[in-house]
Amino acid sequence: MSNEKIINLDDINYAIYKIGDWSNHYEINQIGLSREIPVTKSTVLHVKLSMEEIRNTKFDIEDKTINGFVVFALQLNPNVKNMELDDVIALEEEEYQNILKEIDDLELLDDNGTIPLDSEEYLIYKLQKEHHLTTSTPANEFTRQFYKQELKKIEDALD
Repeated sequence: MSNEKIINLDDINYAIYKIGDWSNHYEINQIGLSREIPVTKSTVLHVKLSMEEIRNTKFDIEDKTINGFVVFALQLNPNVKNMELDDVIALEEEEYQNILKEIDDLELLDDNGTIPLDSEEYLIYKLQKEHHLTTSTPANEFTRQFYKQELKKIEDALD
């Protein structure tokens, strides 16, 4: 008998992605800057809730109330830092709508299926609720290595 851990694709305790590219180019929306494409209904729901949480976080800048994605972009993205605030706000809204459309058009795996936890075909994150936040931790070595590479790319881009 195999000791291999199997995950049900409808398990809300895991977020499962494939490595890929979004159809559109994104400057602001961190979901669109990622190469992680959701492959399950529960992962899509998690991604949408995460985006809503960031968008519902409000800040006041230049007599305007802006959302968390705009703030992140203004702080971290050199391509956005010199844009007019109204243009950044409009770009964030456009990107948000495009991401929603792309997510809604994804071909997802059947919720009745399973995959091995140690899959090297999918990125698998264990989701855990801590107070009001959901944290995601790489659940296997393949995902850990991808995650490390992505963090390194981000660090290099910020230097």
